[in-house]
Amino acid sequence: MTKEEALRQMAAYCAGAERCKSDIAEKLKKKEIDVETIENIIAYLEKEKYLNEERFCRAFVNDKFRFAKWGKLKIRQALNLKRIPSDMVYDALDSIDEEEYIETLKEVIANKRRSVKAKNEYELNGKLIRFALSRGFEMNDVCRCLKGCEDFEE
Repeated sequence: MTKEEALRQMAAYCAGAERCKSDIAEKLKKKEIDVETIENIIAYLEKEKYLNEERFCRAFVNDKFRFAKWGKLKIRQALNLKRIPSDMVYDALDSIDEEEYIETLKEVIANKRRSVKAKNEYELNGKLIRFALSRGFEMNDVCRCLKGCEDFEE
């Protein structure tokens, strides 16, 4: 594959959805493109505004929070795996409305509560806590929401 073909493919790939540098680099490495060419392609895509890590980070945070209902810890971990700079990650996570965050957590817990089978309240709370933590929510928020979850029981 020539550099021009790779560049065209990556431009089309970036035009379809927000991408980050590591996504592009990974895709090009699989096509056995050399490191210098990969760096040149990424630089070109950034210059032409096909690629913008801050824009990607904000879109990723928004999508994972609103649609996948992930907590901040899971989102942060996923962005770290994509090698997004920490300051960018923290800025994007700070853009999540705290009230909306807690309401989403309450909704996640309430939905899970309907399907969990437990012998007693202690076991139920343990299962709900583990589930919420696996979704990336912080322990203090989970405990705070569990105390107020009686409103969500049906």
